[in-house]
Amino acid sequence: MSALNSDDLACFVCVANTQSISRAALELGADQSTVSRQIARLEAALDTRLFHRSGRGVVLTESGSTLLGYARQVAVTLSEARAAVRKSTAQGPSQLVIAAQPTIANTAFASIGTALKQRFPATRLRFAEGLASPILAWLAAGEIDVALLYLPEQQGALKVDVLLEEDLTLVTPTSWSHLGLTFPVRRLGEVPLILPSTGHGLRVLAESLAARAGTTLNMALECDASNTVSMRLVEDGCGATLLPFAAVADRVAQGRLHSARLVEPVVTRQVVLATARNRTVVPELWDIMQTVRQSVRNIVMSGAWPGARLV
Repeated sequence: MSALNSDDLACFVCVANTQSISRAALELGADQSTVSRQIARLEAALDTRLFHRSGRGVVLTESGSTLLGYARQVAVTLSEARAAVRKSTAQGPSQLVIAAQPTIANTAFASIGTALKQRFPATRLRFAEGLASPILAWLAAGEIDVALLYLPEQQGALKVDVLLEEDLTLVTPTSWSHLGLTFPVRRLGEVPLILPSTGHGLRVLAESLAARAGTTLNMALECDASNTVSMRLVEDGCGATLLPFAAVADRVAQGRLHSARLVEPVVTRQVVLATARNRTVVPELWDIMQTVRQSVRNIVMSGAWPGARLV
């Protein structure tokens, strides 16, 4: 016996209520042949006649009368299910955990938090900050739901949605301002650098840039602490570092640091929304992602994310 189809049952109820194939077709916005096929398919599935047909319309058979009660129950159940799902969607998940790399967190978390609390007031929201490697591990382990980070070299276990791109800059003490507002990548080997240890995304990128330019990085020291610590080390004259302009814009404006855009070639990094392919996603993920994307868009459009360009 074929499985019953809820659409066919809904069509059957409409025909039973109107006692007419043609009137049911008008109410359903379908043609009569489609309605007739649905009724025929339902009769074949049940192996019984559901209607007596005449020139004046259709009348339920005894089997049809029996089915009508059940079909109406199915309609009520489906309606209740739709209402329950809509209510759940409106309320949002019970908890949502979002992580970001430091520069992104500092620039975007306040706006994203405000938008998400307005959209999902009942959701318990938690933010986490970390470097790329721990964030990727948190995603894989299911400890966070969504991440905002710079697009990693390896994306096999991730689903990513690109939000924006920004140029990478050489950040130096103000006493090095003679370097100018741009700095060629080929000269990176001339500058003592403060970067994360081997394996971190920024360090991998810097080493790749140096290798393509035919030079070797001149490491002054390694720093796996926050960008704030790295910038303080630069201020104190311990070396230079590589950061997007948004991370240093305030200190540059205050005259505490100097920033030069990397050129020849221009070096850009993409900021993405990432989720794990191998983990069960939170409910309403699409709505959450759209809310985050719009928040980021608003930040960039307002000029509050210096140096960023929407993609």
